[in-house]
Amino acid sequence: MSIDSRRRARGMTLMELILSIVVIGVGLAGVLVAYNQAVVRSADPMVRKQMLAIAEEMMEEVTLKPFAVQPVVPAAGCARATHDDARDYHGYDQTGICDIDGTAIASLGAYRVQVAVTATTLPNGVNALRIAITVMRGADTLTLVGYRTAWA
Repeated sequence: MSIDSRRRARGMTLMELILSIVVIGVGLAGVLVAYNQAVVRSADPMVRKQMLAIAEEMMEEVTLKPFAVQPVVPAAGCARATHDDARDYHGYDQTGICDIDGTAIASLGAYRVQVAVTATTLPNGVNALRIAITVMRGADTLTLVGYRTAWA
């Protein structure tokens, strides 16, 4: 057996060991930074889903009201029980989410909802109401748009 083959069989040198520790440490640090960013942002999908649920609930509430042109009845606070047609919701702007009777939902106090209901004509000539629901929480904003016709 030659000297070279015995030397290779002995293992790693100290320099090789230190270099491998440094390389593994740098790689692990990069993976941990990426993992940390993912964990910090993990609440964002929940906020987005809550915003969408609030907007969908408000859209359903508005579109289920009659289309009829009635005098607009402004809401007192966040209560919407006096709204008897879809146009009554125009200008609704409330920080903190409430049910239709005006009872505040404490866990949704950081959210704000705005409603805009405007008359429009669809491309086929049908009169309609364009309903835009905007939900905000901090810098996050979600807008849901729907239409209500007099056909239902």
